[in-house]
Amino acid sequence: MRHLAGLLEPGDALLMGMDIVGGDPERIRRAYDDAAGVTAEFNRNILRVVNRELAADFVPEAWDHRAVWRPRLERVEMRLRAAEPVRVRLGGLGMEVAFAAGEEIVTELCCKFRRETAEGMYRRAGLDPLEWHTDDRGHFAVSVAVRAG
Repeated sequence: MRHLAGLLEPGDALLMGMDIVGGDPERIRRAYDDAAGVTAEFNRNILRVVNRELAADFVPEAWDHRAVWRPRLERVEMRLRAAEPVRVRLGGLGMEVAFAAGEEIVTELCCKFRRETAEGMYRRAGLDPLEWHTDDRGHFAVSVAVRAG
């Protein structure tokens, strides 16, 4: 956030959308683990990109998608879990990595916010929070902050 704030001139505004902490944690987790498997395929695509960019030999279908709600950190962690022991060659790095069955790779952190934590984040970055708007259910927010100066 400090880097982003540094790109703004005094008086410039930042409009940011964010998910809000609150309500049923299982609802939040399920948003990252849909029944149709769309998010799981999106998550496995990370392995396809690593294969392409690092000449690796991951078999994406050998990894199970998991979405884990971490209440203390107020975030969902997207993970891929090895279904069985696997050894992966990363040709572009000249290395091999062994994964045990059940071992996980954290692929994404999906942070959720409270108004007070978002506003604190803005202030620490040198921004002044101006507006906070939520949807009717309180799941999402759009906020506006300006560069102090």
